[in-house]
Amino acid sequence: MDKFDFTDGDFLHNLGGGMMMDSEGHMMQDMGSGMAIDMESGEMHITDNGSSSLVNDDEDD
Repeated sequence: MDKFDFTDGDFLHNLGGGMMMDSEGHMMQDMGSGMAIDMESGEMHITDNGSSSLVNDDEDD
């Protein structure tokens, strides 16, 4: 499942095994609890937790 990176405003594409890549080719390791670490810089990024959509798709509203 892809995640949204709130730190960069980018999407992280799941590569499997907890590894993700953003649209610029930066490798990220999923740390769980809405966090990911950039494997090159060591910078922590805030991500969505992947358990719900960023868009409310409820038609009952």
